[in-house]
Amino acid sequence: MNTLTLYYGTNRGHLGSQRFSPTGYGPKFSGDGAENLRFGKVTMQVDQRTVQGCLNRKVSRLGAGDGESLATYLAQRPMTITAYPESLDPTRPDDLQPAKILGSAALFADLKTSMDGGADVLVYIHGYNVSWVEAVAGALALQSMLNRQGRQDVVVVLFTWPSDGQMLPFTSYRSDRTDAKASGYAVGRAFLKFRDFLNDLRGRVLQGQAKPCSQNVHLLCHSMGNYVLQNAIERVAEFCPGTMPRIFTHAFLCAADVDDNVLEPEQPLGRLDEICGSIEVYTNGGDLALKGSDYTKGNADRLGTAGPARPTQVHTKIQHIDCSDLVGGILEHSYYLGGKANMDIAMTITKLPTVAPGRPRKQVNERRWRLA
Repeated sequence: MNTLTLYYGTNRGHLGSQRFSPTGYGPKFSGDGAENLRFGKVTMQVDQRTVQGCLNRKVSRLGAGDGESLATYLAQRPMTITAYPESLDPTRPDDLQPAKILGSAALFADLKTSMDGGADVLVYIHGYNVSWVEAVAGALALQSMLNRQGRQDVVVVLFTWPSDGQMLPFTSYRSDRTDAKASGYAVGRAFLKFRDFLNDLRGRVLQGQAKPCSQNVHLLCHSMGNYVLQNAIERVAEFCPGTMPRIFTHAFLCAADVDDNVLEPEQPLGRLDEICGSIEVYTNGGDLALKGSDYTKGNADRLGTAGPARPTQVHTKIQHIDCSDLVGGILEHSYYLGGKANMDIAMTITKLPTVAPGRPRKQVNERRWRLA
């Protein structure tokens, strides 16, 4: 048996009688409000042969690596949840707490230790129709897939919001979209907390009290998780007059369930380039989940179907990676967990050039690539 560890942040309400010793997290917001955040880690015992079998399994044209089956296996495994305790005066803002104990501080300290050891960090925001258990399983599968190449260690931090996890196509989708908007504000708060941590760390480095780790932090949003991000950017902008802080090296927008013009200037993600060094938009023209969002939910064309509507009007750091030639079957909406698509993300994290040998990309034009 082997032990997997996952860090998390959530605005879900805890299950069980003890807030900091939860048995899990449910489909509703925290009792303290939609923007209230909890942080912690999950550990899980797994059979390494089963895990390795999923990592080696070939899936259609995507190639070796079946993260979707791995997530299914992990969702059936028992987990141990360790929530970071907090002690706060609810009548005072964070910066005026007399003797505060913040769960976010404990999380950032643990991540700093991992980064000092050479790991990059990737923040993962899941999409629509995902329960707590499924969110943990998907994040651990993503972490295992990214680390299978052995190039750059990656520690995944899951942000999980109260997605219903119920297959009620209309009611559940509308409910999740409403919850995603409120959850975006919670994510925005988390980004601002991280900004403050980085600013404090830079100050301590300049004073010789800490050493820089020289590692990077990345972001991956899947499906409606991109709508969560859209609202997070709005919240960050409210508290950052002028240019927003650079937080992430790469942002990966996968199967994005947002409008296809969202990255243009004056649109909801038009300032995403301010907090990210580069933005990679992964799409699949045959994504049935996004086609359902178009036709049955009354939404505009989705970014995750064919990429930006007007590519010449978005920032030059935005790249479009079309996965349509490789995707089919069960992974049509979650292809970031499979084979070559996941490998391409890992190669970007590893700082390999876009035309590196073995990279599964073919260039279409200056900003567009196809996975082949």
